[in-house]
Amino acid sequence: MTWLVEQFEILSKIAYYLIQVVHWTILITVCAYAIALVLGLLFGIARILPNRLTRLISGAYINVLRGVPLLVLIFFFYFGLGKFINLDRFVAGILAVGVCYGAYMAEIFRSGMQAIDYGQHEAAMSLGMTRWQTLRHIILPQSIRIVIPPACNEFIACLKDSSLVSIIGLRELTRAGREYANQNFLDFHTWLVVGLIYLILTLSLTRLVRRIEARYAVHGYGVKRDAG
Repeated sequence: MTWLVEQFEILSKIAYYLIQVVHWTILITVCAYAIALVLGLLFGIARILPNRLTRLISGAYINVLRGVPLLVLIFFFYFGLGKFINLDRFVAGILAVGVCYGAYMAEIFRSGMQAIDYGQHEAAMSLGMTRWQTLRHIILPQSIRIVIPPACNEFIACLKDSSLVSIIGLRELTRAGREYANQNFLDFHTWLVVGLIYLILTLSLTRLVRRIEARYAVHGYGVKRDAG
């Protein structure tokens, strides 16, 4: 019994230490994901435009960024590009994660827009709407609802991958865990707590995602509303 109490006290101390930096993990994730959304939408639209040059540029961005490991991008932004424009750790970290996930978001947005029946394009054009008006008022509002489930899943993945920015010294949950383990020689306990915190965050987000999916479900696109 005494051993269990001692273990609980150790885990409690570690949890208290780590919880103080959880907000940095969340901030990094939110900032990086915001960049990914903007880039994803822009390059996703570029992928379906009739202009050959924009399709080539967006295709190159998507294929290159999806083919390079995120860790390599983090090194490139901080140690490579950062040498020329003096990027801060925080800026370099969120840019690397955001640019990487922007490529995945671009494909999600592209698939969402192409899921809309082309007859709606033709109907809008017959009413005198321009291509951009059609995209803004007809296609995007519908496609955004379609891409909500995969986009939310990417946010959860982005949260977990944000741990990689610890490699450049950005202090978030994983970095704080490494510091505590090195200072107190409690590797098992520390990484157990780190894993549990990530698990709580991802499970909470998963539950939220399911509620969002049910709320904005689009009939006929494989997303069903909950009966209750």
